[in-house]
Amino acid sequence: MTQAAVAMPAARPAPAPRFGLVIFDFDGTLADSGDWFLSIADELADRFNFRRVASTEIEGLRGQSTRQVLRHLRISRWKLPAMARYIHKRLADEIVKISLFDGVTDLLHTLSQNGVRLALVTSNSANNARAVLGEENLALFEQLECGASLFGKAPRYRRVLKRMRVSAADTLSIGDETRDIIASRKVGLTSAGVLWGYAARDALAAAEPDTLFTSPQDVRRYVLGEAAAPPSAAQTS
Repeated sequence: MTQAAVAMPAARPAPAPRFGLVIFDFDGTLADSGDWFLSIADELADRFNFRRVASTEIEGLRGQSTRQVLRHLRISRWKLPAMARYIHKRLADEIVKISLFDGVTDLLHTLSQNGVRLALVTSNSANNARAVLGEENLALFEQLECGASLFGKAPRYRRVLKRMRVSAADTLSIGDETRDIIASRKVGLTSAGVLWGYAARDALAAAEPDTLFTSPQDVRRYVLGEAAAPPSAAQTS
């Protein structure tokens, strides 16, 4: 007598990604460059004539918005382009000191393998971004918008959407500063802040992102529909 075959339950289909496109910031989101920036802070202050940052002030400044930090340090906005050029050149000379955060490479490859398109919008230079990302990671990005001014990311987001023919409603923007969130909201993107970069949780929450992430793994689970959204900014404030 033959044993009746036991019917196996059908495998569940993988959930569809929540977004067709994810736009990443670079410094503080993909690249762990915060300590390097702090290491040249006094040099920048002396060169561009603004207040030095005492070690006791650093944590407090992380809890402020980008505009509040500029006011506190007495940095005039007209100095920002020259500062950016100098910082990018210095970083290029010391690029070996910068690496990607743990888990970032796996995140980028997993999103791409699951059909999520990737773009990069950063204030840093294209050469610096390429050097830190490396060729394999760089090849995953369909669009690079580099050299954005400190408060000029919104037009870069719009350019990415137009070139990639993706709607704002189908796009998630991920950054580590309040200015990233504000620019995303101007364009109508879903915005997310990461808690492993520059700004503290309270500062990011005050900018009202749609969600906050504590690790690259959280990003993967959320974007790929493997988990519910992490707590909203309102819930974490």
